[in-house]
Amino acid sequence: MLVVTLWHLKHYHSECYIASESNLSQPAVNYLLSTVADILHSCVYPELVSIPANVSISRTPHGLQQYHKLIVDSTFIAIPEPYDSEQRKAYYHAKRSTNYALKVQIACDFHHRIVHVSECFRGSAHDITILRESELLEHPHGRELTDEDNNFNHGINSARAAIENINQRLKAYAILGGVYRGTIDDFHKAIKIVQVVRALCNLKLIKHPIRRYTK
Repeated sequence: MLVVTLWHLKHYHSECYIASESNLSQPAVNYLLSTVADILHSCVYPELVSIPANVSISRTPHGLQQYHKLIVDSTFIAIPEPYDSEQRKAYYHAKRSTNYALKVQIACDFHHRIVHVSECFRGSAHDITILRESELLEHPHGRELTDEDNNFNHGINSARAAIENINQRLKAYAILGGVYRGTIDDFHKAIKIVQVVRALCNLKLIKHPIRRYTK
């Protein structure tokens, strides 16, 4: 059951194709995929994707606490063109091959580990709107930048490149990198899939990091 589900997430074959290849009925495949995804989401995702408990008290970019600075970026999941004109407007995003997408924001630490996944949004949603609703902005504390902070900011570009690399790894799972065939308004199901894939990506990043951290 686990192998079939991972196969589905990686290659995103249709349930009909999986049924024929695994000698199961299509309803059985549908139940299997849904059940295993629920188990992975409830057991694996919380263990592999979580914001560090003391991120809110991190006051300096140096020492071990630098791992608790977060880099945030958006990623998109292409969807077919909606039939309804209002939905086309809500889901429109020109950067996707279909011009329509679901949008999700992820945050990673400076150790290149995914620590947060936002809820699912329509493609037209602004990044700042998603960021505000994610409550990640509650963690930073307003203060003047020190010289050490300014020096630290020189590493932001390389950190952003790292999260873009993470997004590329996520898109290696065809269920996110291709055109999503699920019900576009079922955000609960969509975000569950996104979160499971991100947990799997974190697991892979442990064995194959983007680049090892050096002081």
